[in-house]
Amino acid sequence: MNQTETKENLSVFPSSDTIMPSYFLGHGSPMNAIEENEFVDGLRYLANTIPKPKAILCISAHWVTDGTFVTAMENPPTIHDFGGFPKALFDVQYPAPGSPELAKLIQSMVKSQNVKLDYEWGLDHGAWSVIKHIYPKADIPIVQLSMDYKSSSEQHFQLAKELTPLRNQGILIIASGNIVHNLRMVAWDRLNEVYGFDWALNVNQKVKDWINKEDYESLIQIRNHGKEFEWAIPTAEHYLPLLYILGAKLSSDSVSFFNDKPVAGALTMTSVKLYSKS
Repeated sequence: MNQTETKENLSVFPSSDTIMPSYFLGHGSPMNAIEENEFVDGLRYLANTIPKPKAILCISAHWVTDGTFVTAMENPPTIHDFGGFPKALFDVQYPAPGSPELAKLIQSMVKSQNVKLDYEWGLDHGAWSVIKHIYPKADIPIVQLSMDYKSSSEQHFQLAKELTPLRNQGILIIASGNIVHNLRMVAWDRLNEVYGFDWALNVNQKVKDWINKEDYESLIQIRNHGKEFEWAIPTAEHYLPLLYILGAKLSSDSVSFFNDKPVAGALTMTSVKLYSKS
């Protein structure tokens, strides 16, 4: 990207004194997109607590790629990247516009990796199933950033740091996943219950404690903490989005947790808000 293009994209998203918050949202089952429950209520409440963003950058557990990509189309399609659910869920469309300008700005900001523009992906359910409750009118432009499966946790965290200036440019950063996510150990007979196995509760609490203590080394080196963490985070894709908001954390940020409950034994819906009063 040349300097002229970079300046044009900066003019669309100029810096301001307003610092946007950032969120890690536990998205859980795709059915949360169409069901009514306390977790959906927790998402709806968010829009009333923050300034309306110029655009949203979403990092979803459901877009893992070879390399790093950012969606750059004008009208991203709604992707139904799941199976075995009712037709009503497949009928959901979330026609939020894209933002080629934001995509190119992100491409120019990130120096640690070669971010490529993508014109084929769209909005997967990790993005639209949560954002639709916050902004039901689908009137906020959204881009998605993929996670490179070849990158280490440290590299994901470093990339997130490079995205921090977006928070001063009216961009809401939303990361979507689950701290504890083990579908093989889910208690399917308790799918709609607030219930967690002891190991799931222990891991979730330790992660929250490390967030509060700003112990990023422990949060990044998630494979060094024993068997319970192997059960809670058998694969990294649902956990890694958390590192994207922690990497973009400001020294002035406060931290709060919401939707902080387990479901079906082996999932936690715990969500994290970073917000600055300055």
